[in-house]
Amino acid sequence: MTSARSQNLARLLSPRHIAFIGGRDAEVAINEAKRIGYTGQIWPVNPKRETLGGYPCFASVADLPEAPDATFLAVPAPAAIATTSQLAARGAGGIVCYTAGFREAGAAGQALEAELITAAGDLALVGPNCYGVINYLDRAALWPFAHGGGSPGYGAAIITQSGMLSSDITMSQRSLPLTHMISCGNQSVLSLEDFVDHLIDHPAVRAIGMHIEGLRDVPRFAAAALRAAQKGVPLVALKTGSSQIGASLTVSHTGSLSGTDDLYEALFERVGVIRVKSPAQLLETLKFLCVAGAPKGNRVAGFTCSGGGATMLADHAEAIGLGFPAFGEADRAALSSLLPDIATVSNPLDYTTPIWGDAAKTGPVFAAAMQGVQADSAVLVQDYPAAGLNESKPHYRADAGAFIAAAKAQGVPAAICATLPENLDAETRDWLVGQGVAPMQGLTETLDAMRAAIVWQQRRAHILAQPPAPLHALPTQGPLHRLDEAEGKDLLAKLGLPIPLGAVAAGAKVVAAADRVGYPVVLKMMGPRLAHKSEAGAVAIGLAGPVELATALEKMRAAVTAHDPLAVTDRFLVEAMAPRPLAELLVNLRRDAQFGLVLTLGAGGVLVELLDDAATLLLPASAAQIEAALNGLKIARVLRGYRGAQAADMAAIAGFIAHLCQLFETQSAALAEVEINPLFVTATQAIVVDVLIQKADPL
Repeated sequence: MTSARSQNLARLLSPRHIAFIGGRDAEVAINEAKRIGYTGQIWPVNPKRETLGGYPCFASVADLPEAPDATFLAVPAPAAIATTSQLAARGAGGIVCYTAGFREAGAAGQALEAELITAAGDLALVGPNCYGVINYLDRAALWPFAHGGGSPGYGAAIITQSGMLSSDITMSQRSLPLTHMISCGNQSVLSLEDFVDHLIDHPAVRAIGMHIEGLRDVPRFAAAALRAAQKGVPLVALKTGSSQIGASLTVSHTGSLSGTDDLYEALFERVGVIRVKSPAQLLETLKFLCVAGAPKGNRVAGFTCSGGGATMLADHAEAIGLGFPAFGEADRAALSSLLPDIATVSNPLDYTTPIWGDAAKTGPVFAAAMQGVQADSAVLVQDYPAAGLNESKPHYRADAGAFIAAAKAQGVPAAICATLPENLDAETRDWLVGQGVAPMQGLTETLDAMRAAIVWQQRRAHILAQPPAPLHALPTQGPLHRLDEAEGKDLLAKLGLPIPLGAVAAGAKVVAAADRVGYPVVLKMMGPRLAHKSEAGAVAIGLAGPVELATALEKMRAAVTAHDPLAVTDRFLVEAMAPRPLAELLVNLRRDAQFGLVLTLGAGGVLVELLDDAATLLLPASAAQIEAALNGLKIARVLRGYRGAQAADMAAIAGFIAHLCQLFETQSAALAEVEINPLFVTATQAIVVDVLIQKADPL
């Protein structure tokens, strides 16, 4: 984003004056600006009307008193382009282009959108085909529908690639403090990355929520996300949609293991973005972060007035790795003296109904428990009564007040959680926000949000200590062609990687080749249609002598002929048998047009599709990051010595793969993909047993 456009975006989001250009939709937008309490100047523009929304109309952009800071544009596409050009010429700040009929409408619309981009120049243009922007802090709205939401002076900025979702969020009954709502639309000029980069500098923005269908510029997003982590602004993403790796790479096994969604997961992990799976989880996570703040550690104190509630807390916490540490003996004795005899001292703690609603008794319990487990955060489960049945509400409030006082004294982020989302009324939610305690709705959503906040804090600390390197900018490549295994191994051998001793020979000369290599040997048929040789019967292993080799050769020719007659060749690779491995791995390195260079690790050999056991990292990646990814695989239990078996040197394996990554990075102009499957892992070494390489022709 240019400096001029950045300044114009600031004008758009906090405008002194707004021009509303159009008819009915513009009039609705004027009313929404009035609804939110906008106090700046409102300038309707419509040559056919005298007034719009109770304000006198200007006939054209040229007639406006001065260049507007912000414009809501709702006219047909061709007129929108002409009007955008006029606004740019006048020095306007920014435009919300509500108009549809651009890229989403096909080829003709794409051409119109290109004209719109040219017309905008340095204008901060949101859309087209978007709902618009709301600034809850400055009470400015460029929004064509009724909207809700509010702000206590801080909160979450939300950026969505779905107009309807943005509208739905404004109407949610969850008391999430908001600073901004931005519907991106087509992102012809300003993209989600631009808004993130701009909003993380706003002092009232405590977190940013994003609905992402796809990113336009992954390296820019990564840079903005790292800057957000450095500034302590959590990013929370609801990523929807997934797709498989492009057709040029489907020949490799990795196509069945890792798609675009895995790349987003790797990106979010790398730059510290919290990923959530539902709109409700998006809002609850943002609410906890904005109101309570991220805990410094994983020690949680939990309280309920029900044994069942305590059990539900404990069960879900255990499933997600949220820590409810047990009390020591001294703390257990101290709590026992404060609790009724029927209470069982545990964390989560059911403090029981005999003291319920009596702050003089519950307050010391809350304080002692938080101190006893050295809590980093605390949660109290309370489902409030419905309107008309709330004569007991003062008792709930008494316990809530005692809990809040204890949490403040301990200095820990705190939440009050309703087991069922609807069991926390608006008055109570707003009161809790005012107290700096997160009013959480849904037990599992609450614990998930707390865990996400804790993990974010841990990731942020790691990012600050060891900032990840920028993602690779890829050189342009020519057409791709696949090397056969022998050619691929020859290339890797020249790069210094461990390749089994072998020779390429015609069928009549395989015995002579085996004599040079030394028995036992492996026999493989090479050919352009034999990317996956095992499936075609094009591999024979453990051949101990010439007779076995000759027999295997004839069987192989017959098997490949039955599988695919066009795949049969007279080119064979004869290799020395590799030592029996502790485990087999898949290592895939590839280019991705959006994400740069990508590493996928997984269980290899016949286990590739069977276990679906893989991890994806974006490059550059350190040996430590690679070792952590390896340790997260299911096959890691075998590598570490399952049931007393010999263990592999995990650091050495990670170092080998890191070296392979560095080689791939240096060859990224010539190589599109390298897949080693299997990579034999022994106690002392890694051996490339099979490789698939896609190479690019020079341009």
